[in-house]
Amino acid sequence: MSVLEMKVPSPGESISEVEIAEWMVEDGDYVEKDQTIAEVDSDKATLELPAEQSGLITLKAEVGDVVAVGQVVCHIDTSATKPEGNNSSSNPKQTSPAPNPAPSVTSSPAPTGPKSYAAGHPSVAAKKIMDEQNVQVEMIEGTGKGGRITKQDILQLLASLPEEGNRKSQIRKLSMLRRKIASRLVSVKNETAMLTTFNEVNMKPIMDLRGKYKDEFKEKYGVGLGFMSFFTKACTIALQEFPSVNSMIDGDHMISYNFADVGIAVSTEKGLMVPVLRNAEEMNLLEIESTIKDLAIKARDGKISIEEITGGTFTITNGGVFGSMLSTPIINPPQSAILGMHNIVERPVAINGKVEIRPIMYVALSYDHRIIDGKDSVGFLVKVKEVLENPEEHVFEGGDPKKILMSYKK
Repeated sequence: MSVLEMKVPSPGESISEVEIAEWMVEDGDYVEKDQTIAEVDSDKATLELPAEQSGLITLKAEVGDVVAVGQVVCHIDTSATKPEGNNSSSNPKQTSPAPNPAPSVTSSPAPTGPKSYAAGHPSVAAKKIMDEQNVQVEMIEGTGKGGRITKQDILQLLASLPEEGNRKSQIRKLSMLRRKIASRLVSVKNETAMLTTFNEVNMKPIMDLRGKYKDEFKEKYGVGLGFMSFFTKACTIALQEFPSVNSMIDGDHMISYNFADVGIAVSTEKGLMVPVLRNAEEMNLLEIESTIKDLAIKARDGKISIEEITGGTFTITNGGVFGSMLSTPIINPPQSAILGMHNIVERPVAINGKVEIRPIMYVALSYDHRIIDGKDSVGFLVKVKEVLENPEEHVFEGGDPKKILMSYKK
């Protein structure tokens, strides 16, 4: 018998522990090499744990356990042969009718043999229903292998419960990522001198450009021409003019950067993540859109690496996708500023002494007043406004927008 001890790999520097978020397999399953067997939460991201070898797996940690990097979380018996017709966790499990347990099993206070690790532990499908329906483990006895609680066990229990109206409550433990986000948000409010300044942007020039070229742009490059690329470009231009906004505090020192690593806030099921565009000041609109798309997909699928979500110098967040009209975004530490985008609403504005209707977006810049003066914060936001309201001059530098957009290299 050859047993492989699988240990938690290091997700990245400064991370010493992770939390078992979900087992994708059950105790005693046969797993294939490189098959995803678990998802683990660090304080930065959710990562997948692949099987290092094929064999029968024995779980050594439970969902919710916080384990150190390098700690053993499961054993894989690599000498075991794959059973014929085996339904590993890569395929949906077929729930066959379990034999009725003997009356003595349900009434006996203690089993005769050693208790299996799986006893009282729900399968992945069962746990999802338990969380949704607020079913506690103590309410049910598992009939699956080793006493594991199966999906069928939960469905049978729910079918037997009397109707008690629609008043329900639900308690669930916050993930490590969510707890870290909460801690960082509180620390920002307590440890920085955060202020927010606002302005409004006439989005008509950008919307006119997109209306003319977005279809041709997408047909040629396979990616949309969105607002985020224009905002990212506007921010990189403004950061070069106002370097204090692109700075951080380190003790008694101020660190300024001559490059712009721009983080783009992405909402995921696990919480807010901020993938980073490295050297965004050197990117064209196509490179920005393509990189944002790739990073957002990785973040939502839980496949993003630690390196891709750390080290930003400035952040952009877009509450407008959820309908937000105005907000005060919170700084993403250790950065010193964050730009908040919002929804676009047609509003009456005065143009050449006349009232006209224009698509307007309110923008907000939250900043750390310890190192960014009001003059620089306001000037930064005014520059962003100027770039967005005159993209031909600032983004395309006086060139033909169509010719430039259609000449990008894939």
